[in-house]
Amino acid sequence: MRIALVTDTHFGGKSDSEVFAKYIGKFYNDIFFPYLKKENITQIIHLGDIVDRRKFINFSTARHMHDTFIKPIVDMNIKADLIIGNHDTYFKNTNDINSMRELYGHTTYNNLSYFDKSTVREYGGTEILLQPWICASNYEESIKIVRETSAQILFGHLEIQGFMMYRDGLACQNGLTPEMFSRFDVVCSGHFHHRSKMENIQYLGCPYEMTWSDYNDNKGFHVFDTEKRTLTFIQNPY
Repeated sequence: MRIALVTDTHFGGKSDSEVFAKYIGKFYNDIFFPYLKKENITQIIHLGDIVDRRKFINFSTARHMHDTFIKPIVDMNIKADLIIGNHDTYFKNTNDINSMRELYGHTTYNNLSYFDKSTVREYGGTEILLQPWICASNYEESIKIVRETSAQILFGHLEIQGFMMYRDGLACQNGLTPEMFSRFDVVCSGHFHHRSKMENIQYLGCPYEMTWSDYNDNKGFHVFDTEKRTLTFIQNPY
């Protein structure tokens, strides 16, 4: 089974700029969804930070996100599993109030699911742990599942020490240690916007340039093959 992986979409970025919204819309309209249709990929996993602002969402941004991202998922009958990232949560110490719960938790979109707690799901016969942002209220439960799950693959929104947050920035000095995830064959994460890899852990990076720190840094999305356990990078040309 092939799964499209996208992360750190940050709808509403640049202070809800309409120019920015049109720019990122080109990625979804011209690159992302046409590729999924061409390759007959019917499963998306979003690795967190779906929206940009933690405290509220602009009505125009909510409409743009729906028309650009959610509606094509529904219209194309794609299954989309959305992992909650730190930008999706209202409070810093709990994932309970989050963007997807409040915007889409009461809808009838049966092919749209969000995950604010550690969850193991099966994709094409392969178990994958979906790990949302780890904060004070879910730390013990999340670490227990990370240590005990039978899943050999983890997709999440993690802050791990030693990884570059941006291409020309400093390596992360805080957060979780890479050794905590050494038991997994494959770990893919959102959160840091620069694509990087060490051992079994890979940060996928954001799909488009959003700040000067992103400038001239390859952006796009990935396709994960559950049988081969391989990642294929699809570059965004914009």
